[in-house]
Amino acid sequence: MKTIRTLLPPTAVRALGVLLLVAVIVAIFTAVEPRYASRGNFAAVTRHMAANGLAALGLTFVVVVRRFDLSFPGIACFSAVTIGYLIAGGLDLWLAIGVGLVIGVTIGAANGWAIAHFELPDIVVTIGSGSIAAGMAFLYTGGQTIFQNFMTSGILDFNDVRIFQLSLSVYMLLAIYGLARLLLHRSRVGIAFYATGENPIAAFFSGIRTRACIVTAFALSGAGAVLAVVLLIAESGNAGTNHGLTLLMPAYAGVYLGAALLGGASVPASLLGTLVITVLLDGFSLLRVPYYYSDGVVSLILLLGVVVFDERVRRHLSDTLSALAPKPKTGEVRP
Repeated sequence: MKTIRTLLPPTAVRALGVLLLVAVIVAIFTAVEPRYASRGNFAAVTRHMAANGLAALGLTFVVVVRRFDLSFPGIACFSAVTIGYLIAGGLDLWLAIGVGLVIGVTIGAANGWAIAHFELPDIVVTIGSGSIAAGMAFLYTGGQTIFQNFMTSGILDFNDVRIFQLSLSVYMLLAIYGLARLLLHRSRVGIAFYATGENPIAAFFSGIRTRACIVTAFALSGAGAVLAVVLLIAESGNAGTNHGLTLLMPAYAGVYLGAALLGGASVPASLLGTLVITVLLDGFSLLRVPYYYSDGVVSLILLLGVVVFDERVRRHLSDTLSALAPKPKTGEVRP
C-alpha cells in the first residue's frame, strides 16, 4: 500500500508537516481568540510575512555559505531613512528604492570582501558595519520621522493595493522567492554557493570562486534587507531610524527553523520557517502577550534551529556532553 512517504520526496513530506504545524498553531490561537481567523488578521499576517520573508531570504544566502550576518538591520535602517529622504525631496519612487538597494548591496559586498579576502571574523565585521549604518541613519533627520510626499509617491501601494484579497507585497515576496529558487537550486551559481559552504577548500580547488560566492551572498543579504524595509515603511507610511531593527530575530529564526524542519538551508525552507514564525508572532501580538515573552519564544526557536541545523554546533555539543559523561574506571568494561 502506497503512503505519502513513498509518493512524495522527503522534502515535500517535511513541507507538508510544516503546513500541518501551521494549521495546528492557527487552530490554537483561533480557539483562544476568534479574531485570529478574521480576514483582517489574515491580511496582517501576510503583510508581516512579506517583510520578514525578504529579510530571511537575503540571509539564506549567507547561511548557505556558512557565515553570519548581523549587519542587515542596520543596513535596513540607513536605507529606510535614505529612501524616505529622497521621496520627501521629490525623487521618483523607483529611483529612491534603487538608491536604497545600491546602499544595501554596497555595504553587504564590503562585508563579504572583508570576510572573504582579509579573513576577518564575520560576526565582528557585520556588527561593526551594521552599527555604523544604523548610526548614519541619524545624519538626515537627527532621529525624526520622515513622512513628506509619502501619500503621493506610490510607496503606500505596496501595502494598500489588493489583488484577490492579498496585498501587493505578498506577490512581490512570491516573485522574488521564485527568482531566488531558480538561482540557488536550479543553476551552477547555487551549486557553487552550497559547495563553498560545505567544503570551501575542496570547492576552491574544483575551480569555484569561493570568495566571490561569499561577497555575493552578503550583497544579496543587504539587498534583501532593503526590500524588506521598503515594505515596512509602506505599511507605516513613514520612514524612521528604527525601521529595520525588528528584522533580526524573525529573519534568523525563520531561516534556521526552516533549515531544521526541511533538513537544510534553502529558499523553500526559509519561506516555510518565516511562515511559522510570523504566525506565532502575530498570535502573540493579538493576544497582547508582552514582547519579552514572544521574543523569548522566538529566541528559543532560533537556538533549537541552530543546534539541529549547524553541524559545528552539534559537534561541539556532542564533545561537551562526552567530556561531562562519567568515564569508566580502570579495568571496567562497559557493555
